[in-house]
Amino acid sequence: MPTITISIDEVIKKIIAKRAKKNLLSVKEQIEEIVRQSAIRTKSGASTSSIKVDDRLVEVFSRHKRGKSSKRG
Repeated sequence: MPTITISIDEVIKKIIAKRAKKNLLSVKEQIEEIVRQSAIRTKSGASTSSIKVDDRLVEVFSRHKRGKSSKRG
């Protein structure tokens, strides 16, 4: 399996570690699960606006734009 390196904020890392402990997973396994869930949602072709995001970490890694992102010049 290829290795991928990611950089995440320390706050997010603590959240992932806490979630991993709760789920009896390693941090690596928890991140793999988050990515897998995100990939399944994307592969299914479901619109991101119709998906109810139960997992805050999946939302963090989502490409779905949130909030006010347009810049007015």
